[in-house]
Amino acid sequence: MAKGFTETDSLCREIVRDVRSGIFRPVYLLMGDEPYYVDMVCDAVMEHCLDESERDFNQAVCYGADVDADAVITAARRYPMFAERQLVVVKEAQMMKTLEELAVYCQKPLESTVLVIAMHGASADKRKSLYKTVSKMGVVVDSMALKDYEMPKWISMFYQNKGMRIAPDAAALLAEHAGTDLNKIAIETEKMLKNLPEGTVEVSAKDIERNVGISRQFSIFELTKELSMKNAAKALRIAAYIGSSAKFAMPMAVSALYTHFYRILKYGALLMKNPRPMNDQKAKVLGVNPYFFSEYDTAVRNYPVKKCMAVIALLKEYDYKGKGGDAGEATPAGLMVELTAKILNM
Repeated sequence: MAKGFTETDSLCREIVRDVRSGIFRPVYLLMGDEPYYVDMVCDAVMEHCLDESERDFNQAVCYGADVDADAVITAARRYPMFAERQLVVVKEAQMMKTLEELAVYCQKPLESTVLVIAMHGASADKRKSLYKTVSKMGVVVDSMALKDYEMPKWISMFYQNKGMRIAPDAAALLAEHAGTDLNKIAIETEKMLKNLPEGTVEVSAKDIERNVGISRQFSIFELTKELSMKNAAKALRIAAYIGSSAKFAMPMAVSALYTHFYRILKYGALLMKNPRPMNDQKAKVLGVNPYFFSEYDTAVRNYPVKKCMAVIALLKEYDYKGKGGDAGEATPAGLMVELTAKILNM
């Protein structure tokens, strides 16, 4: 991605601070695969651009499937009534067939109009006029989807922005529960904070378990840990529990295991070049909090490069089986236990 999530987060928080202070840009182009930041900025502009009493005459909200560029431009070129400014918001703007024609207005936007162009799961073509024009005349937020391995770091940053800390194992547990859905993490966090004692400054894994409804004892996060340590009995028990869950999906489980073993593989390759890497080198290769370094030090001894490559090949095989290919009459729980046993016997 052109910009990391830290840069996107910083830009969006700066925009939110500005709009809360009454500072607005004439055009906002909000786009990308991750809707969290698109919604954050759009909601902030809509909340602070106009007073409640001004919205009836000066706020227009439309959807891309229902309008064309001419209608949006006509609305944007109107002058506000009994207010300093007017607001025009185009939601789901990726549905507009004439989206690119908005560049004509964006070249000379009215100072008294704030235009928000919000795209979900899509982006404007950066080679074309709309993107280039808004980049000069307004603000572009390009919110790219995060990778699985980036989630614990994002969660830690999210809590830090709330003036709190979250333990590394708690961040990993929450990341496992929510996947890469940032909105889900925000919602679960707000629900949890209401149940924590007033003045709580650090969230633990037990807080996540109690308030988010996750069992750390029986989770992919704990399974990868037990596999790293080659604790066979515990790993097989967790695998059987996970596989029997109503929400279990083999491809998702395999994806999580792949991420874990790919990290071990990269770490093993690093150690072949440099047997005593510095912590910053470990962090760059593993992409995890230093809290977990000791686990990977053990894992890389249990799964050296050749074994790790064999595990990854095995995961590819079980991903195919989990999607209905050549699995016979094996149940999901059976496949999960079988896979875990084969990894342990590597």
